[in-house]
Amino acid sequence: MAESQRCGTSAHTGTPSPVHDFVEVHTDEMVEQLSDWVRIASVAGVPERAPNIIRSANWLASAFRDFGFPTVHVWSTGDTSAVYAEWCGAPGAPTVLVYSHHDVRAVKESLWDQTPPFEPALRHGRLYGRGSSDAKGQVLAHLWGVRAHLAARGLRAPAVNLKFLIEGEEEMGSPHFAEALERYGDLLGCDLVVYSDTMQWKTDHPAICTSVRGMLSAHIEVYGPLRDVHSGAVSGAAPNPVFELSRLLARLHDERGAIAVPGFYDAVASPSPARRAELAALPFDEADWLDRSETRSIGGEDGYSVFERLWERPAVEVTSIIAGDPVGASRAAVPSMAAADLSFRLVPNQQVHTIADTLRAWVAAEISPRVQYALTLSEETAQEPYVTPKIPAVEALERAIRKGCCTATVGRMGNAGGGPAALLASSLGAPLVFYGTGLVEDHWHDSDESIRIDVLQYTAATLAFYWSELADPGSAAP
Repeated sequence: MAESQRCGTSAHTGTPSPVHDFVEVHTDEMVEQLSDWVRIASVAGVPERAPNIIRSANWLASAFRDFGFPTVHVWSTGDTSAVYAEWCGAPGAPTVLVYSHHDVRAVKESLWDQTPPFEPALRHGRLYGRGSSDAKGQVLAHLWGVRAHLAARGLRAPAVNLKFLIEGEEEMGSPHFAEALERYGDLLGCDLVVYSDTMQWKTDHPAICTSVRGMLSAHIEVYGPLRDVHSGAVSGAAPNPVFELSRLLARLHDERGAIAVPGFYDAVASPSPARRAELAALPFDEADWLDRSETRSIGGEDGYSVFERLWERPAVEVTSIIAGDPVGASRAAVPSMAAADLSFRLVPNQQVHTIADTLRAWVAAEISPRVQYALTLSEETAQEPYVTPKIPAVEALERAIRKGCCTATVGRMGNAGGGPAALLASSLGAPLVFYGTGLVEDHWHDSDESIRIDVLQYTAATLAFYWSELADPGSAAP
């Protein structure tokens, strides 16, 4: 393992750790496999890339078979494919379903620094390539975690019953995922869901994610003149949709940094004292955060810490805006239309449909009568927030992280983004715990995405310990 994470002996027993030894010996093979998978450009939402998502699913299905899983299926979900794998050879032991995804975000190749996004490259202890961290690396760490678990304990089958569901359309909002859960529900029954598509706080201070925010996407178009009109002919009298859209966006926040839509906070509660204490226990340095996140400065809602703003409070972001002549020479015309995409992040007790109705009413009341508009809210792909209940599986995960990462301290955190966690938990009737391995500096959805090799190592080790902890809580077995 990398020197900062090397852990050849158990932090608890002082005896050699076969799990860490196994992972270290096989690290090169793990990185080579991940590189092969990253080369498959399984980009979501781009029609010409759709065949690659099917190739990616078949690659993963083959990997599951090679790792010994006796039952593997590839399921069609819309234009993409999901992979289901099952290894249930432990009668009486818990059954765990692991969720993640193998599709990746679109790329702008011109923005990648040294290597193209689908030509993986090792530099300075990191593997670069689209999907290396989000989320192919997380899935592959699971596979090697199973192998390390078996090898360290001399088992023929995992100590718990394992099911994997790796979907191929998460980056599009999982539009067919609910249908798949209903169709294959009889196969997916489990006692616990492990959700692996979230982030860690820092490599030297791991933390268990215990909540994710919900998500509602919005697209608004504001229409001014009936066509683009030369500004020299109508300037001063014509409605300019850019000004009206800008005014609307500016009114989204009040002077305290809170979302200024009436009724938006009706169901929002402040973080409990216990939760605030958990988050305050995480180490935070402003300069370190700005360096790792590359966000230039810190803003947000007054009265709340950075962690609370990220994980416990609602937020809205403008993710794109367009009008006029963004490319090429300007025609000096008043544009006929301006458009923006927004992402609303929701917290517990906020419900997607209620917030959608609130937003529709607010835009209708705020927009100028001099323009027309169209507001589209993506309720079908929206995601509800989820909070992990206080269950023994969380404490088991903490013990596994202590062993896998060789650390005495495991914090608690949230996840600023969302995902189909609430859908999984409600559909399967099982509690859900999060174990993701991304870091803010991994550049998810951005250029130069990468994953630290030592993160792959200690993730695989942690997961190997986790299956033992779930099967035999508090066991010192590897």
